[in-house]
Amino acid sequence: MSSNSTIVFFDLETTGLDTNVCDIIQLSAVCGERLFNVYTLPFRAISEDTTRVNGFTVSNGGLFLRGNLLYTTPVYEALTSFIAFLQSFHRPVLLAAHNAKGFDAPILTRVLLQNHLLQEFQQVVSGYLDTLLLSKWLYPNLPRHSQQFMVSHFLGRSYDAHNAVEDARMLQELYKIWNPDQKSLFFTASLML
Repeated sequence: MSSNSTIVFFDLETTGLDTNVCDIIQLSAVCGERLFNVYTLPFRAISEDTTRVNGFTVSNGGLFLRGNLLYTTPVYEALTSFIAFLQSFHRPVLLAAHNAKGFDAPILTRVLLQNHLLQEFQQVVSGYLDTLLLSKWLYPNLPRHSQQFMVSHFLGRSYDAHNAVEDARMLQELYKIWNPDQKSLFFTASLML
């Protein structure tokens, strides 16, 4: 991991938890005050468990969040817009997500590959930082390491969890408070999957 990398915090909301087949519903990222957010209409059905957690439903060809119709973008366009957002930082990007290794990175990598955009993505992104692993490395004695628990513990707040924009924003705030050193980042960041 290069010390001149820009860390961009991101999150996905998906149709389910199976990283091999789920569709992306929401892709969000933050870096400082800059924000990226896009919704996509999934091809796969959203599981009932997922709807209970994140509030997304599909009805009559539209994507809804807690009953409100959302503007959606085709997946390919969403991904090319995301890559353009990342390119705007003019330096290598390290993408950070809570459970990046186990969830967000495999899904994003698979969908980029399916859309023939992985090579373009890899020209901008140097790797992933898994803040779940980072939190376990920095704070091994905490009883839980979920992002909601970490936000409550370190920031003394609750927030609209499972909204990708809010998850990415809160992750950026946690990271600022943790202020990890290069050694911690070395052990919890990975090259492209």
